[in-house]
Amino acid sequence: MQNAPKLRLEKLSMTFPGKSGPGKSGGFVALAPVDLDISAGRFVSLIGPSGCGKSTIFNIVAGLLAPTTGRVLIDGDDATGLIGQVGYMLQKDMLLPWRTVLDNVVLGMEIRGERISNARERALPLLHRYGLGGFETHFPGALSGGMRQRAALLRTLLVDMDVVLLDEPFGALDAQTKSQMQEWLLRLFNDFGRTFVFVTHDVEEAIFLSDEIYVMAARPGRILEKLPIDLPRPRDRSIVSEPRFVAMKKYCLDLLHLQAAPAAAAA
Repeated sequence: MQNAPKLRLEKLSMTFPGKSGPGKSGGFVALAPVDLDISAGRFVSLIGPSGCGKSTIFNIVAGLLAPTTGRVLIDGDDATGLIGQVGYMLQKDMLLPWRTVLDNVVLGMEIRGERISNARERALPLLHRYGLGGFETHFPGALSGGMRQRAALLRTLLVDMDVVLLDEPFGALDAQTKSQMQEWLLRLFNDFGRTFVFVTHDVEEAIFLSDEIYVMAARPGRILEKLPIDLPRPRDRSIVSEPRFVAMKKYCLDLLHLQAAPAAAAA
């Protein structure tokens, strides 16, 4: 389909089975119908409070969870319920402790049927280019948290999916390492030219990385607003002090606080 978004969600919703009261069947509405279009080669972030459906959306897009209603389209083709259509990286790096860094990075290619010798030959230069040179024969237990995330992200990218889902990959890192990893991720984004969809609780991180941000609310999960981030690329850390950046951050935080206030009152 010409001019189709790279990723489209159409009326996507999710209700989990449950009980609404004694003797009554019901369910928990985790995600209200969501419509979302992401163009090829864009970096898009989803932000919102815990329980707003960000990870539910990712699990549906990755084919791990069947939606109650709606469709997932990739390049205009229905990919609802199909596994292996996107790259997906969780907060935990999921590196296998008995495999070297190099053999962890090539794992996705190996699973997809590529000969391990060819996969290693392709991956090794990338380890050197993206900060893991000299560690290819080390095991994950010898790496720092940031280095483990580098290996996990390279593994995800080398599966060669056009759409890459990143679910809070830097959430467990200290502030200094997190800042370094954000700049490193932007370098990969520029070099690989993929479509990145990123989940975070960190508003500043979302603005620094993204072309667009979707702000979500909970109970049930839904999109409040789509915010274009009209900051020039390439970006460095100095941009966070610019007035436009500060204003965007305040606007996002105000949106989230307005949603949090009714929930707190109801609790």
